Amino acid sequence: MQDRTPSTPAAASGLPAPLSSRMTRAQKVQVLNLVRRAARAEILPRFRSLSAADIAQKTGPQDLVTEADRAAERMITRGLQALWPDALIVGEEEASSRPELVSRIGDAETGFTIDPVDGTWNFANGLPLFGVMVAMTRYGVPVFGLIYDPVIDDCIWAEAGGAAEFVKGQRRPKPLSVSAGGQIADLSGFAGLYLLPQDKQERFAATLPRLSRAVSMRCAAHEFRTMAQGGVDFVLAAKVTPWDHTPGALIIERAGGHVAMLDGTDYRAGRTDGYLLAAADRPTWNRLRDLWSFLLES
Repeated sequence: MQDRTPSTPAAASGLPAPLSSRMTRAQKVQVLNLVRRAARAEILPRFRSLSAADIAQKTGPQDLVTEADRAAERMITRGLQALWPDALIVGEEEASSRPELVSRIGDAETGFTIDPVDGTWNFANGLPLFGVMVAMTRYGVPVFGLIYDPVIDDCIWAEAGGAAEFVKGQRRPKPLSVSAGGQIADLSGFAGLYLLPQDKQERFAATLPRLSRAVSMRCAAHEFRTMAQGGVDFVLAAKVTPWDHTPGALIIERAGGHVAMLDGTDYRAGRTDGYLLAAADRPTWNRLRDLWSFLLES
């Protein structure tokens, strides 16, 4: 029988200190409550109530930012700073004007990443498919990840050495497990075709009929949540960022999946190049890597 035991973060060797979130359960709940308060105060009141002045473009019309993103990030940042005064905090909106924060997180003993509204295009267009993501890192390695759904008010989380869990209200957390994986023709998952380099898109699109299904939710939070609960077999991410991918990378690992960069190297929160591939298990990951290895060609 195949071993479904979650792997520990692959980067556990050669680091200045042992990997640990150094979080008590009470602190994890504090982070969840902080995210929940930010959602109730700054995100949900603006959902389907944004004016044109509340929405701006960053790199283009498909890359949006709203006042909800900015206000929620400020609130979550303040709360994390109060709990961990010495931590480096890298929020998506702050990093847009201070990109040096991204390069620093790989060296930070304790760091946090924040995606205040993941799926901003969905949010700005009135679609209830968005989330809030927070991760703790140690020297760039994810050691705690949380993905919260403000609409339903539940989350999934995981920490290094522990199980990935579904958390809803006062119920006992439910352990999560990825799918069983399989052969290429049986696999479904998420891949953002239009996030790939333009010169790779046509060749990549030609591989999609070989799969059972591959789509994009325009929301990494819900793509990772769906995979962690066994709903799909893979997530392929291009345009890697700390706030989009750090929580999900850890959660999928702790739910029993295999996560690595497409070139086989370990994921780090400071990575902004290459492709992150999360798959149900190592054999499935290898099959997908072989299918998409051309993405690594220069």
